[in-house]
Amino acid sequence: MSSEAQESEISNKITCTDVTCPVCGIACDDIEVELDDVSVVTRNACIMGDAKFKELRSSHRITKPLINGKEAPWSEAVDKAAEFLVNAKRPFFFVGSETTSEAMAIAIEIAEMLGGLVDGNATICHGPTVMAMQDVGQAGCTLGETRNRADLDIYWGANPEDSHPRHLSRHSIFVRGFFTEQGRYGRKVIVVDPRRSTTAEHADLHLQLKPGTDFEVLSAIMTILNGFEPHESFTDVTGISREDIHKAAEMVKDARFGVIWVGLGIASTRGKHYNASMAMRLTQLGNKTGKFVILANRGHCNVTGFNQVLNWSHGFPYAVDFSTGAPRYQPGEYSCVDALRRGEVDALFCMCADLGAHLPKIAVERMCEIPVVSIETAEGPQAFISDVVLPGVLDAMECTGTFYRMDNVPIYARSFCDPPFDFTKSNEDTCTQLRDAIIQKLEAREKAKEEEAQAKPQTTPLSDEEFGQRLDKLVSRAG
Repeated sequence: MSSEAQESEISNKITCTDVTCPVCGIACDDIEVELDDVSVVTRNACIMGDAKFKELRSSHRITKPLINGKEAPWSEAVDKAAEFLVNAKRPFFFVGSETTSEAMAIAIEIAEMLGGLVDGNATICHGPTVMAMQDVGQAGCTLGETRNRADLDIYWGANPEDSHPRHLSRHSIFVRGFFTEQGRYGRKVIVVDPRRSTTAEHADLHLQLKPGTDFEVLSAIMTILNGFEPHESFTDVTGISREDIHKAAEMVKDARFGVIWVGLGIASTRGKHYNASMAMRLTQLGNKTGKFVILANRGHCNVTGFNQVLNWSHGFPYAVDFSTGAPRYQPGEYSCVDALRRGEVDALFCMCADLGAHLPKIAVERMCEIPVVSIETAEGPQAFISDVVLPGVLDAMECTGTFYRMDNVPIYARSFCDPPFDFTKSNEDTCTQLRDAIIQKLEAREKAKEEEAQAKPQTTPLSDEEFGQRLDKLVSRAG
């Protein structure tokens, strides 16, 4: 807990300041929380953050280990989970984003130990954007720099007023920064979206393109910046007038510090990671006339953290296979939905993600056919289809740990209360206990193999002469 945190023991009431919110990629660190035995009151949190903090006193919180839907002792549940994973020939590890980087590192270690596959939330959200970063490279910055320097904000396929409610007021168009003292009046805003979104209502220019034409619009802006004219069919293809696309190019050219905020709209349409690659090339081109950066509006609090941890430990951001003893990276083959859809996965470990509620039907049907181990905080589809449920700990509330914000900056989140159970202190602790149980089972298996080999009758190898005699007999019989 920070030095600014205040605690008062009046009727078990705790008041804390400077709390980090573990919901979206912004990870706001100015939240105030008042907590007692029955209720939670927050200040400065958005509606999503407030709902997350209220999970501390939720009636549907999972507080007991479950095996096949029935309460079981913690040690028995951990042992059963280890047994499922050790016996699997191709286990899959899905590491969700609403937990700490430390817990993610242990889960990845277990996946490597068992030769399984490992994936995270990026596989069904900003995976194409991450692939584009590998393809082109990202010119990025911190959220503090966008707040203090940016005079042009471009929201491409993003609607942060709905997805990140405090984004506009803390990091972009409305906030007054060190070099942006005028706030909104000193900034220009472009929104690229097929819909007239709530964010588009604040735009100086709304490029309402036809769905699936992001690549063409990006190409047209880059064409103008390079001194040429877009193809004559541009308006018919994209639905954007030549006047508006020229206006967008001029705003890019006139910006002192521009930020492109890419959302899932750019990664989920036709073109996939090629769209994000073009946006990053536009960023490079913008740096010829001013300073330009690009940031992904990452949805969950530590979805960036999984990509970072897997990157610095094994060199790849997601969709990794350890079956050969060395990490192999192939989105579309080793990613979660694809591996489940093909039916090649024979056990699943899921931490802090409700796959049962979000994956396609065919993938969920496969999950129902195989052993599933989940670390879950609340009742829901994932807990319902799991054979073993290990109660999850609410990170940044009940335990400390590291989160990566959407700008790839690691922050240390402090706790202000304890979990409602004593068999684990954190999701990292749970993964550590599971890893130790798996190691014991693997060692026991190796020992059993050695004993079996020693129990077999020892045979004396044949000499060359004996081998020749036996071979002659076999040949004569065959003749």
